Amino acid sequence: MTEGPASRAVGATSLVREEWFLGVSVATSLAFLAFREQLFGRLSDPLWFTVVFVWLFAVVLGSALSVVRHADHLAERLKEPYGTLILTLAITSIEVMAISAVMLHGENNPTLARDTLFAVVMIILNGMVGLSLLLGAWRRPEQQHNLQGANAYLGVIVPLATLSLVMPTFLAGPDGQHPSAARQLILGIISVGLYATFLFLQAGRHRDYFTDDSNRHEPPGERGAPVHGPVWPHAILLFAYMGPVVFLVEQLARPIDYIIETLHAPTAFGGVVMAILVATPEAISAVRASIANNLQRSVNIFLGSVLSTIGLTVPAMLVVSQLYGHPVTLGLEHGDLVMLLLTLAVSIITFASGRTHLIQGAVHLVLFLAYVMLIFQQ
Repeated sequence: MTEGPASRAVGATSLVREEWFLGVSVATSLAFLAFREQLFGRLSDPLWFTVVFVWLFAVVLGSALSVVRHADHLAERLKEPYGTLILTLAITSIEVMAISAVMLHGENNPTLARDTLFAVVMIILNGMVGLSLLLGAWRRPEQQHNLQGANAYLGVIVPLATLSLVMPTFLAGPDGQHPSAARQLILGIISVGLYATFLFLQAGRHRDYFTDDSNRHEPPGERGAPVHGPVWPHAILLFAYMGPVVFLVEQLARPIDYIIETLHAPTAFGGVVMAILVATPEAISAVRASIANNLQRSVNIFLGSVLSTIGLTVPAMLVVSQLYGHPVTLGLEHGDLVMLLLTLAVSIITFASGRTHLIQGAVHLVLFLAYVMLIFQQ
């Protein structure tokens, strides 16, 4: 039976009602495209600066949340690990565009990529993991995940994080901690190579490592009904929301640079803002999955996000550095270095048994609070 005009009209009305934020994103992009100089010309006014910054940040974050929403729909239809893979690659693309925009706008900030990577790791492996495990354990004594999948993630995250954020601190050359072209090339090849190998494992012969059937005996109400429907509308809308993000994140770079260069805010401020934009959408998706007793999806989201952030963002930033002559500093120092090593060690312990409980979530949240305190003390 073919749909009549009334049915199509109802469907179109429902689509407009559900995707109204796309209109906000497009309208904001057109406004900054047409009146860029007028909107940025009064950043010295604190009230106007706040309006512009909050406006851009809210629209970029809302668009990123919409990307996650449609990625979740794709995940329900494509199943793991492909659904989570789409989500992490989409968010990582937003991250790369955001960091590149801030790096190439205004004065050079060589530590921006490092600060963003470190902030993403802290927010996800401590804040997101802690909140997910804590809320998931609120209703259940324990939750289960596939131990082999978590080991596969951490087996790549630990060496990549060490090579990207720890090793450069101890290999400072005549130009300081800026890695030489040869070291950048080697680090880029290692990062891309390991990530590509992991994707081959995840989507190929060992895709069962990233699924979990431990809740197959739960009542249907706990598992949720299977979802059917076409994939292409969500794929189109996912890319439609990413379009304005590409433009608006470049506009967001101007108020961020103004805070750092004119108001002399800590250089890590730009990295924290970028990390919040990247981590918040995935955090919401991971927490929802954990509350619904689908810890495996949560594990795939937050460990996959950290892996793609390090494995793809680092090579992308090194390419930008070489093409535009903006040096980058990757090595962490002092308290940040200790926090990274402690977080990696605790994460290995947390996911070592295939079961999680309340105390593990509490430990990760304490580490996240320690990271926040260090930001204000530096």
